[in-house]
Amino acid sequence: MDWAYLSPAAVLEPGERTGSYRLGTDELVVDAEGNSAISMEDVAVALLDEAERPRHHRTRFTVGY
Repeated sequence: MDWAYLSPAAVLEPGERTGSYRLGTDELVVDAEGNSAISMEDVAVALLDEAERPRHHRTRFTVGY
């Protein structure tokens, strides 16, 4: 069975959909100042991108700005 597990950034809040995000593996995705955040709308985009074009098989991945 193939699976993937998406872990969002540390701060997950409603916001604007930018359609842009960065991917990581086992570590939080953080910006230059050490902040880890993403909007719920962009997590949805990342999840749909993974469903439509799977890149992570039997692994966890993270998303953030």
